[in-house]
Amino acid sequence: MTDSAPVANPPVETTPAALRRAAELWPDRDAIADVQPGHDTRWTWAQLLEQVRTFAAGLLARGVEAGDRVVIWAPNTRHWVVAALGVQYVGATVVPANTRYTGSETLELIQRTNAVAAVVAGTFLGSERIHELSAAAGGSLAGATGLKTLIRIPLDGGDSATADVDVVDFSDLQALATDSLLDRADARADAVTGADVADILFTSGTTGRSKGVVALHSQTVAGAHAWGSNGELGEDDRYLIVNPFFHSFGYKAGFLVCVLFGATIIPLAVYSPTETLRLVHDERATVLPGAPTIFQTLLDEPRRGEFDLSSLRLAVTGASVVPVVLVERMQSDLGLESVITAYGQTETMGFITTCRPTDDAVTVATTCGRAYPGMEVRIGDKGEILTRGEMVMQGYLDDPENTAAAFTDDGWLRTGDVGEIDADGNLRITDRLKDMYITGGFNVYPAEIEQTLARLDGVVESAVIGVPDERMGEVGKAFIVRREDSGLTEEAVHEFAAEHLANFKRPRSVEFVESFPRNASGKILKTDLR
Repeated sequence: MTDSAPVANPPVETTPAALRRAAELWPDRDAIADVQPGHDTRWTWAQLLEQVRTFAAGLLARGVEAGDRVVIWAPNTRHWVVAALGVQYVGATVVPANTRYTGSETLELIQRTNAVAAVVAGTFLGSERIHELSAAAGGSLAGATGLKTLIRIPLDGGDSATADVDVVDFSDLQALATDSLLDRADARADAVTGADVADILFTSGTTGRSKGVVALHSQTVAGAHAWGSNGELGEDDRYLIVNPFFHSFGYKAGFLVCVLFGATIIPLAVYSPTETLRLVHDERATVLPGAPTIFQTLLDEPRRGEFDLSSLRLAVTGASVVPVVLVERMQSDLGLESVITAYGQTETMGFITTCRPTDDAVTVATTCGRAYPGMEVRIGDKGEILTRGEMVMQGYLDDPENTAAAFTDDGWLRTGDVGEIDADGNLRITDRLKDMYITGGFNVYPAEIEQTLARLDGVVESAVIGVPDERMGEVGKAFIVRREDSGLTEEAVHEFAAEHLANFKRPRSVEFVESFPRNASGKILKTDLR
C-alpha cells in the first residue's frame, strides 16, 4: 500500500526556513492569537520571526551551540512556539517534556539527553516547576545534570524559585539580544540543513521505559506538510490547538503546520470544554483536531448551544476507536464540513495513514485511510502493520538494540499494531499486538468490541482488556464510562453484547468507571487498567 494522493514536496526542509518563508509570504497576517485567562497576545508572522530571532540570540548569549539539546517543560502558550523555533533556529535540538511529568521524570529526561538548557513554566496548575526540578535533583541541578541555564516562563505570577544553575525569565533572555548576536543567530539558521536533528520526542512508555525518537528537520517538515496538504489548510484558517505541544499531534501536526501554511495558531494551555467552545466562538476557529474524547466532551457540554461554532470546517481525530455515531454527530451537531481520522506514531513523526476530506462517515470511523504521500504500508507476520518512508525516525536515542528491534531485516518499521488493508487501500487497525487476547483458541480484538459498545445508549466510552480465566485462558472485561444521566446497568451491557457480538467476543464482566488513564495523545493506558 503506497500513498494514493501525491502532493508537492515541502517548499523548505527546515523549521528556520519555514518560519522565514512565513514572515515573507504573510508578514502582516495573524501568526498567533494567544488568548488565555489574564492575557491577550497577538503577533503577525513578521513579529513571530522577530520574537524567535531574539530568543535565539539569547540562547547564543547563554552559550547554546549547534547540536545541543534543550528541554521544554511547559503548557501550550506562545512561549512554547518561540522557544522551540528559537532552539532550532540556532541549530540545537528540541526535547519536549510532558506537562504531566513530575520533577523527577523531567530530571531523567534532562539527564538522558545531556541537555544544556531547559525552558520551564514557573508556577503552573499550582505547582512551581523549577522548585520541583531542583528538589528532584536533591537541591543540586548543577551536580546532577549538565544544565547551564533555566529559562522560566512566568505564567501565574509569583514565580520565585531558585536553583544552583542560572535562572533567567523568558523576556530577560530575549533582552540579551544584540545586533551582533542576532547576526550570529541568522548565520546559524542559514547553516541548518534537513539532515540536522530537529527534535527528540520520547514515547509514552506504555510498555516500559520511554524511548527517545530522533527526528531530522526534513522528516519533521515533510510530515507537517503532508498533514496540512491533506487538510487543505491555508492562510485563512485559524487552528485551535488543544493537543499538547510536547506531543507530535500539537507540534508537528499542530503549530508547525501553521508555519508552513500560514494558518493562525490559537493555543490552549489547559483543556476544558467550555473554554474550547469559547475560543471557537470568539476567535472564529476553523480547524480543531483532537482525540475522540475531546469531541465527546464538547458534544455533551450542556452550554454548547450558547456558542456559535459555524466557523468550524475541519476536525481531525484518532488515537483510539472512533465510533461511527461520533463522526456523524461531529458533522451534524458541531456543523463540521470534514471529519478525518489519521494514524501515526512518534516513530513516524505522527504520520502513517490518513482519511481524506471526501471520505464518508463509515470510512472515517472504521478505517485510518490511505498512506500519506512519501509513506508505504503493508501487513506483516501475525497481521502486524509495517511502514517505511520519509517520515520514519532515524532511530532511538543511544539505544541501538531497540532501534534494531524496531525494524525488519528489509527496513520496515514494526508498529506493534495489528491491522488489515481493504480493497480500496484503507488501513483498518484491529488492535495492538499486546492488546489482542485469546479466548478458547479464538483471537479477540478489543477494538471491535469497543466499536460495538459505542452504539449502546449511555456509553460515553469503553475499554476492553483480556483477564485470566482458568477454563478459557482469557476472557474479556469491559470498563465503561457512563453518561451522567444514564441508568445503564451491567445487565443491559451484557444483553446488548449478546445481541451484537459472537459469544467468544462478549465481555464476561463489566466495570463502570469515572474516567480512563491516558497518555499524552489521548490513548487509554490499558496497562494501567490491567
